[in-house]
Amino acid sequence: MTVVIKGGTIVTADYTYKSDILTQDDKIVAIGKDLEVPSGADVIDAGGCYVMPGGIDPQTHMQLPFMGTNAVDDFYTGTAAMMTGGTTMLIDFVIPEKNTSLLENYHTWRGWAEKAAADYSFHVAVTWWGDGVADDMRSLAKNHGVNSFKHFMAYKGAIMADDEIMVRSFNVAKELGAMVTIHGENGELVAHLQEKLIQQGIKGPEGHPASRPPEVEGEATNRSIRLAEMIGVPIYIVHTSSKDALDAIIAARLRGQVVFSEVLSQHLVIDDSVYRDPDWRTAAHHVMSPPFRPKKHQEALWHGLMSGLCQTTATDHCSFTTEQKLMGKDDFTKIPNGTGGLEDRMSILWHHGVNQGRLTLNQFVACTSANAAKIFNIYPRKGAILVGSDADIIVWDPEKSRTISAQSHYQKVDFNIFEGMEVKGVNIATVSRGKITYLDGDLRAERGVGEYVNRPCFSPYFRQAARLHELKQVQPVHRD
Repeated sequence: MTVVIKGGTIVTADYTYKSDILTQDDKIVAIGKDLEVPSGADVIDAGGCYVMPGGIDPQTHMQLPFMGTNAVDDFYTGTAAMMTGGTTMLIDFVIPEKNTSLLENYHTWRGWAEKAAADYSFHVAVTWWGDGVADDMRSLAKNHGVNSFKHFMAYKGAIMADDEIMVRSFNVAKELGAMVTIHGENGELVAHLQEKLIQQGIKGPEGHPASRPPEVEGEATNRSIRLAEMIGVPIYIVHTSSKDALDAIIAARLRGQVVFSEVLSQHLVIDDSVYRDPDWRTAAHHVMSPPFRPKKHQEALWHGLMSGLCQTTATDHCSFTTEQKLMGKDDFTKIPNGTGGLEDRMSILWHHGVNQGRLTLNQFVACTSANAAKIFNIYPRKGAILVGSDADIIVWDPEKSRTISAQSHYQKVDFNIFEGMEVKGVNIATVSRGKITYLDGDLRAERGVGEYVNRPCFSPYFRQAARLHELKQVQPVHRD
């Protein structure tokens, strides 16, 4: 298939310039002004629009088995929906139950993902330690293109990784040249606060943020960063939601440590007042971890993105229906944790970031696409518009507006946490793997055409972290 995108302004993380783009099969093959249109090619008129690399969402959970149910968006509905909003790749999570094989779970998730309509990859969570875990990590890294391992410091009694698990896993990740990623919440404190609140008779959604205050996130984030510092492995903090966690990240970066921070589009624009909504269903639909924070934390996160101290944006898309949320009607600890957002991230970042002067055009591309590709070692295959890069491209109309609503979104979930928000700046065309998969309201996603993306270990950032750690090592003293 051949596609020509004509008359647009190309925006990458580094450059902004007018040019046409020619794609052949699944690659970009030419970039230049006034390119000729080959016979039979599809043409997209990008006049007055920006042409950018497709977004990469580095944290999603498609059809995740969680808290007694499964996330409702699967690998087809999720990847189809995300392309309407301008995202062309996601990195999902394999999350093994305790005492089960990481490698076997990886193959299970790969089977689920065969229906994907766009490209995908996987982080793999280390949720326990015992015979075979290290060998599974080695096989995943060397044979299956996994270069990042996730650690949940929350969810005690289920998937929580304690300090011993993290120390052992971090050391194997260092051996493999892999990144470690962290869900930073102190699970012991969360469990203690949940029990205390229930005893006090606080059982509604308002108990959720009270059981996971910013201090809980700040402590765990700092602890994981210090462990990574002592072991000498690069670390990526998912869904940074509080100034407390961001302060720990900033301090580490100022020490010269290789630490990355991810921010969710939801946390940038929604505050904790949602948990006091008189409608239980509305409040419950906002139960996610970490929870929404007081407004002062939002401004800190925006400043993090503006300054480059936070590098990526994601959604942690893990959607549950109203019926599923009702599992916790009488106990907030049983409300399935998660919200949607995969479809709307790009518009949220554009409207509240670019339009408000918080982000430049190039910063927008960096934090929605290029930085994730660089950190997880798939750049410039992804996250770039260069000859030879994958033909994952979006056409963005900065003047077009839309109103976000569950009535019109493509996600399978029956609620949208951005309900009624009008955003200016809309994706009007998506090219994924060289095919037009969305064109101004016409979704053309095909089940099963998405491909798994291998991510090599030993990224430049890993080598940087290893070298910095090596320079700090104590040398033996040779005595007579």
